[in-house]
Amino acid sequence: MENYINLQLFADEKTEKATPKKRRDVREKGNIPQSRELNSALALIGCFTVLSICASFIMDTLKANAQFILTMQASDALFSPAGVRRLMMDSAVGFLKAAAPVASTAFLLGLIASYAQVGFIFTTKPLEPKLSKLNPIEGLKRIFSRRSLALLIKSLLKISIVGYLIYSFLIDKYPELPKMLDMELEEIVGMIGLTIVKVGVLAGSVLLALAILDYFYQRYEHEKSIMMTKQELKEEYKQVEGNPQIKSKVKEKQRQMSMRRMMAEVPKADVVITNPTHYAIAIMYKPELAKAPYVVAKGKDLIALRIKEIAQQNDVQLVENVELARGLYETTDIGDLIPPQLYQAVAEVLAFVYGMNKNT
Repeated sequence: MENYINLQLFADEKTEKATPKKRRDVREKGNIPQSRELNSALALIGCFTVLSICASFIMDTLKANAQFILTMQASDALFSPAGVRRLMMDSAVGFLKAAAPVASTAFLLGLIASYAQVGFIFTTKPLEPKLSKLNPIEGLKRIFSRRSLALLIKSLLKISIVGYLIYSFLIDKYPELPKMLDMELEEIVGMIGLTIVKVGVLAGSVLLALAILDYFYQRYEHEKSIMMTKQELKEEYKQVEGNPQIKSKVKEKQRQMSMRRMMAEVPKADVVITNPTHYAIAIMYKPELAKAPYVVAKGKDLIALRIKEIAQQNDVQLVENVELARGLYETTDIGDLIPPQLYQAVAEVLAFVYGMNKNT
């Protein structure tokens, strides 16, 4: 059996980078490279930082809220519907006021991180129902895919590193625990709060470093997933630019129509200046239409021959002038006025033609 290479095996191989159109299409579908860990890490660092800065405000607000609840008396209509509503509303307002700095920071940092990664995009395509999502076989493929394995390894690595660092930090703080026996309640709360903030910032910093690596990994996976085959490039080119064969036929049709229009103007010309075999330029002079003679048809070789044939059939005078024919062909286009440097030569030709017509 002869050895051969089946080129069809390589036909569907994605070896080409995605085109701008392909990138726009996948973006509209919501397929964009993004690391959600980056959002979480920034939000975590920001929240604990704000928590340490606004700790006194938060504690005072919570204390005032608790004091208000505990000091309400029966005379305040506590056990009436209105009193219960007031208790719930005031408690909720106090809690929201205390949580506002942290919550707003988390929201803003998450928004900024998302915008920095993907910009502004609004699409409902990911929410559209797809029957393929209900296919158990496809579901199993997603579960045991390389992407799922990478997510598992990433999660285990993240938990291990963060857990180890937090454990090491708390072990270092262990000798300070006996000191808490001699502290007041507020000092104990402050010490525990400071420790929690330090642990949170440490964990957030580690997660941020891992999230940056994850972001570049997501970009790599995204670029790899949107690569295209050579056949896809050809199909996209046909969609954007049109089928080359059809475009060629359209151009040929347009050329033929333009040629017919040009040839229809030859019988109206006053003179056709020839080379005599290579060039033919049909000139018309109508003072009421233009201030100078202008070209109504031009061509070389076979087109020039056709112009001369039509001119002869319609009694249009042919004048042989090698230099003038070449000069007109190179400096003018159909519909152009004769350039000033050729006025004298063209005027002499027209005068000669008009003289011959008058004698005839």
